[in-house]
Amino acid sequence: MKTRQVGPFRVNPIGLGCMNICPVYGPPPAEADAQRLLLTALDEGVDFLDTAALYGFGESERIIGKTLSSQRDRFVLASKCGLHGVDVNGDGKKVRVIDGRPETIRATCENSLRSLKTETIDLYYLHRWDKKVPIEDSVGAMSDLIQAGKIRSIGLSEVSAATLRKAFAVHPIAALQTEYSLWTRNPEIAVLDACRDLGVAFVSFSPLARKYLCGDLRDISSLLPTDWRHTSPRFHAENYAKNLQLLDGYLQIARDIACSPAQLAIAWVLHQAPHIVTIPGTSRIDHLKDNMGAANIQLSPEILARLDACINHNNVSGNRYNDAVTKEVDTESF
Repeated sequence: MKTRQVGPFRVNPIGLGCMNICPVYGPPPAEADAQRLLLTALDEGVDFLDTAALYGFGESERIIGKTLSSQRDRFVLASKCGLHGVDVNGDGKKVRVIDGRPETIRATCENSLRSLKTETIDLYYLHRWDKKVPIEDSVGAMSDLIQAGKIRSIGLSEVSAATLRKAFAVHPIAALQTEYSLWTRNPEIAVLDACRDLGVAFVSFSPLARKYLCGDLRDISSLLPTDWRHTSPRFHAENYAKNLQLLDGYLQIARDIACSPAQLAIAWVLHQAPHIVTIPGTSRIDHLKDNMGAANIQLSPEILARLDACINHNNVSGNRYNDAVTKEVDTESF
């Protein structure tokens, strides 16, 4: 399998996002099942794992550390700071907080290193730019972590091309991570080009559009009340009904080239540029194995054109985030 460059590392272009082993889209898998998923991922050729201090308020990092600390030489490990859980009321219930202050970044990194049972994190992202803190200050603190041997490279998440360039002036940025799929095209405005120009890897998360592009999420009323997708306008009943109307043409393309809908979605992302890698998440081993098969899917210019016409930013209904979360990110919008 051909590898792609992420900072100083060569990785399989299909990694594993490890948010799904925590309660985000519903109940997480049992810990034993999550451990089997992680070990199977390595055996299936995954060598790029992505987690964060936020995921499960540290649970994702803890499970990865417990499961894979003895396998550390088999994968590139990415985690994130700047967005984490804080017990603000002293009642044991954590809430998500954006905090990009240098002292918080340092403390978060130390906690993550302990949870992950590793001496160094290969790629450390600023999960969200804290707009109360200059990006230069946050990245400067992360560059100090490199000097201290705590991390090996720096990444940014959900930032604009302009912010990427400001950060890059302080220290080289290895990767920029943002949602990218057929139904989320914001990176095409400026970020993909900026990454290419600066030699920064672009890491696509949610390439399956939070299961929409798998083709089998037809009834959103089946989602549990705690499912994150209830907060996304695209999954609100009126918008989702319109978005479902786009799926028939998409599923026909998958049938035409004899691949699964998930493989088609991942392959489309990888065909957009050679500096792109993607990190689909899953809690199921059968889905993991199916996703990995996307690396062998070749899409012709004709198929790519059909896909672009089928689902794009002009015909998808609803914003990807609600108003509150939209204010938190720095990405360009159409």
